[in-house]
Amino acid sequence: MILHISMAASLFLMSLLMLLLDSNPCTALSWRNNSLVDDIGIPCPVSPHPFTMCKSEAEAYGYPCEDHKVTTEDGYILSLKRIPHGHDTDNSTGDEKTRQPILLFHGLFVDGVSWLLGTPDQSLGFILADGGFDVWLANTRGTNTSRKHTSLSPKNPAFWDWSWDQIAEYDLPAVLEFVYHHTGRQKVHYIGHSLGTLIILAAFSEHKLLHLVRSAVLLCPIAYLSRTRSDLTRLAAKMFMAEAAHFIGLHEFNPVGKTAAELLAKVCGDPKIDCHDVFSALAGPDCCLNKSTTCAFMLHAPQPTSMRNLIHLSQMVRNEGVRRYDYGNAKENMKHYKQPRPPLYNLSSIPTHVPMLLTHGGQDFLGDVPDTRHLLKTLVRNHDSDNIEVQYLPDYAHADFVIAYNAPRLVYEPMVDFFQRH
Repeated sequence: MILHISMAASLFLMSLLMLLLDSNPCTALSWRNNSLVDDIGIPCPVSPHPFTMCKSEAEAYGYPCEDHKVTTEDGYILSLKRIPHGHDTDNSTGDEKTRQPILLFHGLFVDGVSWLLGTPDQSLGFILADGGFDVWLANTRGTNTSRKHTSLSPKNPAFWDWSWDQIAEYDLPAVLEFVYHHTGRQKVHYIGHSLGTLIILAAFSEHKLLHLVRSAVLLCPIAYLSRTRSDLTRLAAKMFMAEAAHFIGLHEFNPVGKTAAELLAKVCGDPKIDCHDVFSALAGPDCCLNKSTTCAFMLHAPQPTSMRNLIHLSQMVRNEGVRRYDYGNAKENMKHYKQPRPPLYNLSSIPTHVPMLLTHGGQDFLGDVPDTRHLLKTLVRNHDSDNIEVQYLPDYAHADFVIAYNAPRLVYEPMVDFFQRH
């Protein structure tokens, strides 16, 4: 079992490196790289990420930051960060209960720090806190700050016996309930990126969490994946589907060890390769990342997840529709679902009154335009027109929505306006 896991991780990283070495960043990316600095040839510094501790680093910028622990129904102990107000705000007047709470839910291979990678005027978490919101940053099971359980050790294969089904079923409601009760039973604005959009769509499709969520912003909404343009994603999907034939995905996929870190450092430090290539191979050619933010991201990611989670996502790439995890045969599926095939998440059943803003990009290889349009047709067809908005940025790829230098103007300002209207 362990051999299969290490082999999968090694193959994935080797494939990434080969794809990057085969490209010429100066010609392939320079026409799209509108960064504020000249990035080509400047190696990423190899040093610990500055946001390893939310409280100390947020306070270095003048922000308060709290670390809460939330236990899910199935026993995972999650770290939930909170920035209750902006750095220039005097909270002694007792306005904490009047600030609207916002929960930010990250994507795959990252954690809540992804919302704080830039300066205060670039990072969404800080911008929302300065804008008068009570900001909460989720961290899913398995990430570095959420690796505890009431009875299981991360060394136990059973600790990794989950996919995004369980994140949607347990992690998401646990943190939403916590925020809701901790902020005077106020309904919560929700922001998800990538995988963070898939889990809320799954919950809404089963009419769950509606009593907790005030509105939802979906950045790079992920649901249908069969048309992805990412060759690396398709390669990974084939690889993890092959791995599924050997085991049922009870183990950790953790490419964060010394070897992987050294490989990523070499990739970002090689004068022939720019850090941006890493993002481009996976998620499309970004338009608007600068070197410092990209390097901060690479030094903090990838975060661990479960093999079963990757197999589940691979199933979505290889198959049509949005289904629960497929155990590989009718007998196992009958045991878990009482039917031979995994049940569908019926996204067309999402209640039409839920205020939603969906933002997607024309260069996103993961939230590919045809797949996203399929999702939009499913949602917009019957949704209350006053409660659904769509924003399309033709030059944006997957990472731009979270760490682009111009995201505050293009993405975050319309988002805040949406929250103020709902």
